Amino acid sequence: MTYRLPPLSSLRAFEAAARHLSFKDAAAELSVTPTAISHQIRGLEEYLDCLLFKRLTRALELTREGRAMLPKVREGLECFAAAIESTHQVVFGGRLVVTSPPAFAARWLLRHLPEFTAGHPEIKLRMATSLDTIDTGEASHLSGLASVDVRDDKTETFIRYGNGHYDGCRVDRLFAPAYTAVCSPLLLKGMRPLNVPADLRRHNLLHHEDEAHLDLDQPALATWDQWLQVAGVTGIDSDGGTQISDPGLLLSAAIDGVGVALASKQLIEAEVAAGRLVMPFDIVIRPAQAYYLVVPEAVAERTVVTAFRKWLLKEAAKVREG
Repeated sequence: MTYRLPPLSSLRAFEAAARHLSFKDAAAELSVTPTAISHQIRGLEEYLDCLLFKRLTRALELTREGRAMLPKVREGLECFAAAIESTHQVVFGGRLVVTSPPAFAARWLLRHLPEFTAGHPEIKLRMATSLDTIDTGEASHLSGLASVDVRDDKTETFIRYGNGHYDGCRVDRLFAPAYTAVCSPLLLKGMRPLNVPADLRRHNLLHHEDEAHLDLDQPALATWDQWLQVAGVTGIDSDGGTQISDPGLLLSAAIDGVGVALASKQLIEAEVAAGRLVMPFDIVIRPAQAYYLVVPEAVAERTVVTAFRKWLLKEAAKVREG
């Protein structure tokens, strides 16, 4: 459909002048001169072949034609503004949902986020956590990755711990964890000191509950059995101790002196620096798995994704793997 319309600038001048009933005030609002507003209105009246204002000595009044025209012009300008704002949000902002493993979110990502949010106030960020973002063995649970509605301005991205193979997604490797034994400094000063790895037989081993369900041919999570083998320690029940379902609660238990846990060195930097945790042994294990940024291809080029990806890869590059 072809529309015969006068210049948009003349319609803006008319709406502002009608609202203020003053060419001078309309000019101030639109950052032009009163003469320019007068010329715009005159050109519009010539286009319509009717007067829109009664020009009195010290005031303006809308004519009948002007009063009839004003509501629709105002409505049209509001629609233009809404269209521009909608496009602005899609291109320059929008909603970004980041779902990641609980421990990664709590111990690493949230500590780094203030820089991103300060640099991108236009992005409405929502953080979520899910144990489904941790691959167990070779299986990659792709729940949430396949159902993407490209019409939605909400963009979902995922940080996964696994093998890095996710069909239909753009994948960036962040870093691989280096697991080591951690505990409260109080355990080092107690009646059962931790001088060598063999001393662990006198301590409670803390396990993530999902360890019991891993594919042992290719476990995604570090296990005490792996760590004790690398440490060359025998005679310790690697399955004994306390199982805890929540990774954050597991680290809290270690901080409170409940036992000794395995944790990623990269995720406990703040706790070690604050003296809440210590690493009694210089022994690490490095599973083949790593943390990855995973984005469905359908939304990979969105501005919110580009901004978050650029920032996240820069932060991940600072991490020392081991």
